[in-house]
Amino acid sequence: MSTAPEAKPAKAAKADPKAAKKVDAKPAVDAKAAKVAKAAKAPAAKTAAKKPAAKKADATAKRSAHAEGRLTQILIAPIVSEKATMAAEKHNQVLFKVMRDATKPEIKAAVELMFKVTVESVQTVQHKGKTKRFGKSIGRRDHIKKAYVSLAAGQELNFSGEGA
Repeated sequence: MSTAPEAKPAKAAKADPKAAKKVDAKPAVDAKAAKVAKAAKAPAAKTAAKKPAAKKADATAKRSAHAEGRLTQILIAPIVSEKATMAAEKHNQVLFKVMRDATKPEIKAAVELMFKVTVESVQTVQHKGKTKRFGKSIGRRDHIKKAYVSLAAGQELNFSGEGA
């Protein structure tokens, strides 16, 4: 008889492992002690929430320094078109095709680094690619980002290579 009652609790422990853990768990702490413990953990949770913001500040500091390797890749190509020459004559601006994730400060730093000129301002335009048909299939042109770079008075860029 003594073996049968012992076998039943063993089966119950195997069937429900959570129930076995509940039996081994520590007894609950009274309500006041729970509140004190919760209040002590709260400041730690707040500082943990602030850590990602600190990481963002580090990332922006690194990005604001403008890594020279990234600056050399930001400018893809100059845009030479009728509209670009009109902008150059009227507003002393130069058009560039730039990386889609480039920011205005990065574009300014890249132009100043590559061409040794002073940049007054940068305006950007997101140009969405057109959907085109190629026979039976449908394709899409690439999205591009254009940068209108305003140069200081009396400065210009020479892409033809004659003055070099």
